[in-house]
Amino acid sequence: MAIQQTGMATPQPRRLTIGVLLVFVISLILIGLALRLLIKADAGVEAVRSQVGPTPVTVFRQAGAASGVSAPIVVIAHGFAGSQQLMRSFAVTLARNGYLALTFDFLGHGRNLLPLGGDVTKVEGSTQLLLRQMREMVEYGLAVPGADGRVALLGHSMASDVVVRYAQSDERVDATIAVSMFSPAVTPTAPRNLLIIAGGLEGFLKQEAMRVVGMRTAQPQPGVTSGSFVDGTARRAAFAKGVEHVGVLYSTDSMRETVDWLDQVYQRSSSGHLDRRGGAIVLLLLGVALLGWPLSRFLPTVTRRPGVVLGWRRLLPVMLIPAFATPLLLWWFPGDFLSVLVGGYLAVHFGVYGLITAACHWWAMRAAPVEQHTNELNVAVLSRGIAATVLATAYVAGVIALVLDRFVTSFAITAPRLTLFGTMLLGTLAYFLAHEWSMRGAGRPRGSQIASRACFLLSLAFAVVLSFEDLFFLLIIAVMILLYFLLYGLFSAWIYRATGHPAVAGIANAVAFAWALAVVFPMMSG
Repeated sequence: MAIQQTGMATPQPRRLTIGVLLVFVISLILIGLALRLLIKADAGVEAVRSQVGPTPVTVFRQAGAASGVSAPIVVIAHGFAGSQQLMRSFAVTLARNGYLALTFDFLGHGRNLLPLGGDVTKVEGSTQLLLRQMREMVEYGLAVPGADGRVALLGHSMASDVVVRYAQSDERVDATIAVSMFSPAVTPTAPRNLLIIAGGLEGFLKQEAMRVVGMRTAQPQPGVTSGSFVDGTARRAAFAKGVEHVGVLYSTDSMRETVDWLDQVYQRSSSGHLDRRGGAIVLLLLGVALLGWPLSRFLPTVTRRPGVVLGWRRLLPVMLIPAFATPLLLWWFPGDFLSVLVGGYLAVHFGVYGLITAACHWWAMRAAPVEQHTNELNVAVLSRGIAATVLATAYVAGVIALVLDRFVTSFAITAPRLTLFGTMLLGTLAYFLAHEWSMRGAGRPRGSQIASRACFLLSLAFAVVLSFEDLFFLLIIAVMILLYFLLYGLFSAWIYRATGHPAVAGIANAVAFAWALAVVFPMMSG
């Protein structure tokens, strides 16, 4: 099949159409509405930040609580690659209902500057360090002014196992709430007063919840409590409708079940307030994403040079060879490379995948005639390219990171992660530059962008199959990678149409992904 030659898409004219203005206005309305809802969600709650050794801690309590009024404290633990910000809905809900709530960053996570040590695959490894940190948080929480000496635990995903194990070792823990739980440590009698919450879309974890409840009763049913709160044998599985592993943290079903459970454990009557920031966060991210389109219209045009686009017959090998060759070449590679669990491997996967893609693309184009550029590379073109790249990167990486850090989860590049960011950028640059160069052009086959992203996800799945023990944590964040690809795929298309050059979006996306890899995944020590 001959190589198809076409001109690159002509950059959009720099005029503000009614459609552009309409999207601009709608974006600002969505962002304004979301910010108003998020500010309202935190109303009525006092959040006091502090530091316990290396651990950042936040204590939430009802604003204006009467002096001398005491309440149980609930220590809240986040999951793998999470942070205390991610658990804010639970903390605010509990505080508005009269409880004290404490959130914190585990070792190696969020803004905790100390790495997590030990082997994460063994109970004798990292789990022991996390249990020790849980004890520190419980002791600190019980000493908080207003704490009445009663304590409950709540943990999500990875932390569900931690809170279960800790509750079994500390008789002071009155109740345990395990969200998206998987813990082989659960027994028919421990921990006391166990509530298991799973998202309605978490099939395997729903089955696990029912299995654990089945330890107490012959006929377990979701939403039905077995045992007694008085003697600590109460156990219940509850499913939050229509949500997955992250959405369960914002579901009103999750909040309601949590408050009702603790009210029964402590024989309290709460206001019933439920935090609803999940919808506001979706609105905010949607508004910020949509705003990228009208803003992209202001990017300077870099070049109008023609390009060579491959048809499906030559393009498919460019997609499929890297997808299978990369995991085969890296099957031996350690999952904790760069002392960042999974994230270091992912950066190397990006890099190798990008290099193979570039080589395959060059091979597919080897018979293409040399084309004359319509614009020479001069100072003016170079300056426009630099300006467009800086502006696009500032929004795609910087603004998005600020929004995520403030309202979703810790996204700041702390000092120990700066070197990680620089190293990971090498890998993401190789992938995104190769991807943009091979997939952009006016005559590219329809659906090639989606197919290319799908091949990369297939490649990661193949890598997990080959090295499940080292890379199984990739399965936990697979949905987040998919969402990132969808969002930044839109940004890439808009940036390319505006600038006419694939490198601008490639660099912007590479910085954004390197940032995410450097800040989200936990830091590990040897």
